Amino acid sequence: MARLFAYRSYRDAPAVLDWLTALGFDVVRRQDDEGGRVLHSEVRLGDVVLMIASADAEYVRAPLVGSSTGDGLYLLVDDVDRCHDRAVAAGGRSVFGPEHTEWGTRRARVLDPEGGEWSFGSYEPGVAW
Repeated sequence: MARLFAYRSYRDAPAVLDWLTALGFDVVRRQDDEGGRVLHSEVRLGDVVLMIASADAEYVRAPLVGSSTGDGLYLLVDDVDRCHDRAVAAGGRSVFGPEHTEWGTRRARVLDPEGGEWSFGSYEPGVAW
């Protein structure tokens, strides 16, 4: 058996945790140091668990080229439009708004407050279509 859990580091992890909360995630675990840096946190939305921490180095995110950074997280959601709109209202940057795909699903893409790529969609990977 294998399970996959993603983690991301951010310069301003507390702000990104606020952004994720605005998207509907709940912070279920958080450990900060005395200076307010997030040593470890976990957020949950349904079956999704993501770990977030304050960056411990000057990491560089890949820049947006066209409509992608080449690396991102994909979140299967019931309402792509609502998720996109909440992400942008909370400080994300729209890469492309909700749209229908050629393969019969709906999708949208945003960059989080520090440029991390997030795609929202109705397509479920691993399920026959």
